[in-house]
Amino acid sequence: MSVSGVQRRLSITDIRAMKGKQPVVSLTAYTTPIAKLLDPHVDLLLVGDSLGMVLYGFESTLPVTMDLMIAHGRAVMRGAKRACVIVDMPFASYQETPEQAFRNAARLMSETGCDGVKLEGGSEMADTIRFLVDRGIPVLGHIGLMPQLVNAFGSYRSRGRTDAEVRKITQDAEAVVDAGAFAFVIEGTLEPIARQISEASPVPTIGIGASAGCDGQVLVSDDMLGLFSDFKPKFVKRYAELGSIVENAVETYAREVRERSFPAPEHTFGAVKPKN
Repeated sequence: MSVSGVQRRLSITDIRAMKGKQPVVSLTAYTTPIAKLLDPHVDLLLVGDSLGMVLYGFESTLPVTMDLMIAHGRAVMRGAKRACVIVDMPFASYQETPEQAFRNAARLMSETGCDGVKLEGGSEMADTIRFLVDRGIPVLGHIGLMPQLVNAFGSYRSRGRTDAEVRKITQDAEAVVDAGAFAFVIEGTLEPIARQISEASPVPTIGIGASAGCDGQVLVSDDMLGLFSDFKPKFVKRYAELGSIVENAVETYAREVRERSFPAPEHTFGAVKPKN
């Protein structure tokens, strides 16, 4: 998108208008260099609270704070010129009251410059989503498997396996749409259920471990790039194996340092060139 030759970032209106026309391409980003690499190719960059596990080694997303999300949101915004940027609201920053959610969402947007926020929850969060949207905070919903509720669910298993779960997920989808979310993520949900919800939804659905029938897809960038070899979720396709490339490069570097073949004269300043 450009205005008078000046490129502008995709807006939430642009993302919403992609429903039924073009799949929404989305990936997570946490740093400026990665945002710069992804930005030309994606429609939406998600600064996910998954950064707690990916970057900081937490066992879940629960320890992630507002300060962390703001710091990484700022970093991504410095690298994003085209993609719409959405920042996750961390656990306990929005569940207490709609007023608490507004204060923290407003802080996220004002201190990062992002285009909107994402929060987890369906029917139980509908009033909060509506409260935010009515006050100018664009909201990306998130239903199905919700990582911030891992302790309540007891595991990260997929959802939609029982009639009760299907009813809950379907009701959640309707609730976030009615509350004004411009789109919503469907995570870890059985394929037929995610497909049905996507077909019925008037706003874009973005799948992760859901269905190709969703209106878009999102993955954790580090997962799809193969930066970790110890665990790969079923729904992740590895488009590269950067972990092994990094490991091989470091192994070569370590060997050359120990052999004193690095740094060579061309890597130093004012080095005396060896005589022939």
